[in-house]
Amino acid sequence: MTDIFDSPDEGATLLDPDDIEGLIPTHIVNRDQLNALEQDNFAQAELWSVTARFKKINTEASLRKLHRQMFSQVWRWAGSFRKTGKNIGVDAFKISVDLKNLCDDVDAWIEYKSYPADEIAVRFHHRLVFIHLFPNGNGRHARLATDILLTKQLNQLRFTWGRNLLNKADDIRKQYINALQEADRGRYKALKDFVRK
Repeated sequence: MTDIFDSPDEGATLLDPDDIEGLIPTHIVNRDQLNALEQDNFAQAELWSVTARFKKINTEASLRKLHRQMFSQVWRWAGSFRKTGKNIGVDAFKISVDLKNLCDDVDAWIEYKSYPADEIAVRFHHRLVFIHLFPNGNGRHARLATDILLTKQLNQLRFTWGRNLLNKADDIRKQYINALQEADRGRYKALKDFVRK
């Protein structure tokens, strides 16, 4: 299951055995119920992130901890890297190395002031989404991790993310996906514009 697009009528779709694997609550049977449960857990994690003490979010331990906080009431595997391939993301066996490289890059960008703060955050966000660490929740995780990087390490305001939840397939979400795809090609302008929209 990816976190890129949901079809408009997907909410009532019954979950299949692959979707249910690792699901903690046993009463969840369709995508709407799953989305609501994930959103509740995510809202709690957002509140937690405001007071949580992070020396750095850009470490494997911190990123795993954040994902666990976001989805621990939903998925038994919350905070565990995916072990299988997806239609997006790097090969599963490359996750740890690619993440270590990203975290080291962020440290260097901050130390040497390689980019303005917003661009550091945009590049961090893009690469987290691109690596696709977890079986589910990667977009939400990358957005919250980026906001933590901005507020706790770069002393900046959070991004507005197009002023949308980005959970539904609407025009704002399409702009976000298009901006990520532009960043895949090394062009970050659309994503930088989107995140402060």
